[in-house]
Amino acid sequence: MIDIELLRTQPDHVAALIAKKDPSYDTQKLIKLDEAHRAMQRDVEMLRQQKNELARQGKAGITPELREESIRIGKELKEKEVVLADVEAQFRAYYLECPNMPQDDVPVGGKESNRVVKTVGSKPTFNFPVKNHVELGEALGWFDFKAAASLAGSNFALYKKQAVSLTYALALFMLKHNKEHGFEPILPSVLVNGHSLEVTGNFPKFKDQVYAVTEDKLYLTPTSEINLTNLYRDHIIPGEQLPIHMTAWTSCFRREAGTYGATERGLIRIHQFEKVELVTICEPEKSNDELDRMVACAESILQKLGLHYRISLLAGQDCSFQSTKTYDIEVWLPGQGQFYEVSSASNCGDFQSRRGLIRFKKHVDSKTQLVHTLNASSLALPRLIVALMETYQQADGTIALPKVLTDLMI
Repeated sequence: MIDIELLRTQPDHVAALIAKKDPSYDTQKLIKLDEAHRAMQRDVEMLRQQKNELARQGKAGITPELREESIRIGKELKEKEVVLADVEAQFRAYYLECPNMPQDDVPVGGKESNRVVKTVGSKPTFNFPVKNHVELGEALGWFDFKAAASLAGSNFALYKKQAVSLTYALALFMLKHNKEHGFEPILPSVLVNGHSLEVTGNFPKFKDQVYAVTEDKLYLTPTSEINLTNLYRDHIIPGEQLPIHMTAWTSCFRREAGTYGATERGLIRIHQFEKVELVTICEPEKSNDELDRMVACAESILQKLGLHYRISLLAGQDCSFQSTKTYDIEVWLPGQGQFYEVSSASNCGDFQSRRGLIRFKKHVDSKTQLVHTLNASSLALPRLIVALMETYQQADGTIALPKVLTDLMI
């Protein structure tokens, strides 16, 4: 969540930044709800003080007038507390819907305003008709989407043969790579609670996108960013332990409500997928440097795999809800004839740490401050598998995978 004190002292500046991210969000409504909430808090606190004062006076002897006044104050206090609870709930609900504020260098606009900042490699050329991964996978027996639909439903995948080996090889390759870059491997559960999802900004706004285990009030994680960030929820971290770098490989689950076009068949957009994630927790003044570090770590994987990709700085309206600045890494898919995102690297500032009370102290006697949190895909496996299949396809329909992967395949 944003800094409410900043909104109170610089309402026009904050409103302009929020509009850059989400023009539909009514900042004036948030300001009015905050004012109403604080006014009601003052009224309740005044009545509580009056009640305490009457109780103090009553110790010397209760008069009929004192008893009558105490009853009146008590009745009014109960009524005001009910109103306060309602006003507080309205304020909190709308406060949690408020997006993070983008940084000054984030472009204005939506997808059309995203700015390509780097392109690496070139589009591969072929002397035979290019096939997409669905065609290649069917011929090789790597996938069975019909069986997956029978087992779970549409837009799930079932991997077979070398596709299974490739998935595990990629995950191991990326975890080893990330460890070499200073990110500590963590193996979290794939189930998380609602509080964890609220801390990272997935709840309440995107609750309809998450799979729920309703009986146990748990949810299947949509990204291990949630698991890793919440490891430090309600913590005060000694300054010398920062920055904290973590990486994890988990299955991820997303409803992805909406329609699926022909360009999103196969592995392009599915409800369950494997992903290796990076998460960093650091001091505020170092977060943009850490963002650059995370992007470099993720893109070096694509370089080692010899894939053509580009990096884009996202415009405000295309940034995630939680992000103050985001870079997307998009890999070229020859069978699709376009770039597709395989990594999104975001600096979330203190948006998540304010929700989760993730703080640090530079020194034992120094003031407690909120950390900055960052996350990046490193990488999402399905689209990476698509890129490898379509880039390294041969005329006979086989896939000549890079040696860095074949050496790891079972």
